[in-house]
Formats: sequence, C-alpha cells, structure tokens
Amino acid sequence: MPAAPPSRRRLLAGLAAALPLAAPGLPGAQAPTELGFTGWLEAWEAVLRRRVDAEGRVDFAGLAAAPEQLPEVTRFIAAADPRSRPELFPTPAHRMSYYINAYNALAMGCIVARGIPDSLGLLGRHAFFVGTDFPVGGRGMSLKALEDEVIRPLGDERVHFVLNCMVRGCPRLPREAFRPATLEAQLAAAARESCDTGHQVRPDPEGRSVLVSRIFAFYTGDFLAKAPSLLAYINRWRSQPLPEAAILRFFPYDWTINRQPVGG
Repeated sequence: MPAAPPSRRRLLAGLAAALPLAAPGLPGAQAPTELGFTGWLEAWEAVLRRRVDAEGRVDFAGLAAAPEQLPEVTRFIAAADPRSRPELFPTPAHRMSYYINAYNALAMGCIVARGIPDSLGLLGRHAFFVGTDFPVGGRGMSLKALEDEVIRPLGDERVHFVLNCMVRGCPRLPREAFRPATLEAQLAAAARESCDTGHQVRPDPEGRSVLVSRIFAFYTGDFLAKAPSLLAYINRWRSQPLPEAAILRFFPYDWTINRQPVGG
C-alpha cells in the first residue's frame, strides 16, 4: 500500500498515540501470539459488556476516562494478519469474525480519539471513513478500505447488519464479540433483527409502502446478489412478509453518535 500523505500520517500518528487506539511498537504492546485469538475476543467482549448497553449505545465518556482493554484489543488488530498468520485464523469464520470485530473496535476507538463528536457531518464522515488509516495487520487501512476491499469480498451480505460505525443509523451493536463457532447464528440473528424490527424496516400500516434504512441503498448490489429484489431479500428474514406490491422508500440515515445518555 502506498505511503499515506503527510497529513494523513500525522493524523494516524495522533490517533495511534491517543488512547484507546494503539499501534505496534507502543510500550506494553502484545504480539498476537502473546494475546492469542481467544484472548483477544475475550478482551473485546469485556469492553462491549462494560461499555455498551442493551440498546447498543456506547459509554464513550467512560471509555475516554478509562479505556481499559480497548488499547489491548487494537494492538492485536494492528499486529495480527490473517494472510501471514494462518495458525491464528484457521477457518473462514475465524477471518470473518476477526474483521467484523476489528472494524467495530477501531470505529469505537476512533470516536473517542476524535473527542466524541455529536454527529458525523459530511466532512466528519470523510475523515472517519476515508481520511484516516488505521494499523490493521501491519498495514495502514481506512475503515472504508477495510469494509470494501477486505470484508465485502468475503461474500456475506449480512455483514452490513453487524458492521457498526457508532451512529444511530447503524444496526444495534451487540454486547458480545462475534466468534467463529457462533458466527453463522449471530449473522442470521442480526439479519432478522434488522429486517424484522422498526429500527431498519418500517412498514406502512396499510401495506402500500415500507420505509427502509439507507443501508439497503448503500449496498444494494450486495443484497441483490442473494435475492431478486430488496423486498424479497428483506422478506427472507421477516416473520411476517411484506406485500409483494409494497413500494420501498429510504428514510434518512441518522449520523448522530450513538452514545449513552449522561448517567445512563
């Protein structure tokens, strides 16, 4: 990967130096073999259980004050590379769960490192998704590159129901890590939750139309690779299918940071 421009390198260095993001070579960094894949998952799940509530809202203020195991998590992400360490990632489920958890952990850390903004505006989104390279497996990579060049080519469209950029428009962030042994069940549960609840899919009571998240607009091609239409895809995961004649309309994406209320 070409070297990042100086401005991006400076921003990366600043983020890497600011907890809870961490890069290889920082004092106390652990190599992948020292932490281990299972230990990394346990560390990440400890963060989720302590800092995420049942609604998927994050205690960013608490993380900023006491990042605890999040730096440990991001150090593993920075050093562990499925391409060169197959013994750590022996199956496709290991690799997929690693990338999903890595994306969510880096996004969480980045919100804290940016001072916990109220929302991601147009410029903020560009800086968040494209303008910052994070250390992933020894390479500098933006969140957009991680999603588009690494995760989406793995071919499972349900990742769009579990990748979380920490805003209200995203699917709910679970309080557990994605694990190889349970990944299929977790992805299926996330698809059902996204397609069968009012957060992402909002049917008209009269059945004439349905408002759906712009996630389905952002990644239409990924969903249509698995179903003849978006409506057919959504119905695959619903307990009560939507009428075939229903018209899909996309509601605005909410870029407000999904933080816990003060005292929550």
